[in-house]
Amino acid sequence: MKVCELWREKPVTLSFEAFPPKRDDDFDSVRFAVEQIAELKPDFMSVTYGGGGSSAYTAEIARIVQAGHGVPALAHLTCVSSNRDRIHQELEHLRSAGIENILALRGDYPAGYDPAAPRDYRYAADLVREIKAYGGFCIGAACYPEGHTECRSQEEDLLHLKEKVDCGVDFLTTQMFFDNSALYSFLFRAQRVGIDLPVLAGIMPVTNAAQMTRILSLSGTTLPTRFRMILDKFRDRPDAMKQAGIVYAAEQIVDLVANGVRGIHVYTMNKPDVAARLRDNLSEVLGR
Repeated sequence: MKVCELWREKPVTLSFEAFPPKRDDDFDSVRFAVEQIAELKPDFMSVTYGGGGSSAYTAEIARIVQAGHGVPALAHLTCVSSNRDRIHQELEHLRSAGIENILALRGDYPAGYDPAAPRDYRYAADLVREIKAYGGFCIGAACYPEGHTECRSQEEDLLHLKEKVDCGVDFLTTQMFFDNSALYSFLFRAQRVGIDLPVLAGIMPVTNAAQMTRILSLSGTTLPTRFRMILDKFRDRPDAMKQAGIVYAAEQIVDLVANGVRGIHVYTMNKPDVAARLRDNLSEVLGR
């Protein structure tokens, strides 16, 4: 089933994200974790593209989720390291695996990338156009409630997002955020420039303080004072940090649903226990 169809059918959607293994010998352990998450029966699961533009296991993990567990899969696809032939091969591979949903992303610049060199794709919008022309997929794209780190302002970021949306995007998924007011402000500003699509709120339960430090250095996401106090208090107590991170994420989700947000997308980091605790603690809130 396509994500855009799920959105029309359900008052609130709950989805989880998984990532494929980086090495061949990690495949079995990653598959086991992903299958445990799939057994929680989210409305769909997304599967990320490998680091550096590698897709070796994305389609296979997505196929396992969908064919093996009956959970619709959303496959990530990046374009900055690809040419048109490779993208068409990827699309054919996904179609043959029965995947109907794609999250179209530019991807991180590879080492030695020259922005001035001739390329088939420079931006995610180019990939959205290609997938739309290919046909048959529900297309998602990323959005950034606090603005993309490469943009000079939130206004500039919104204009780029509007261009991407106009190329044929069906829904948006946000980067993680820890202050719900950032999302509410973004939704208001997005509507003002004519972006009126389903928006899935990206929530990450922080279970490891060191992990959070690395993520913040890459994403530019800001932390509210309340959350910084949690990190400072529990960073040296792993079990307490994990519990506090799950509680904080649950409180975020309760507030989002209460304020009319209809799509919750959880960055589970391949941790079935975290996904299960969130789902169970919010079963009534989410109508599970």
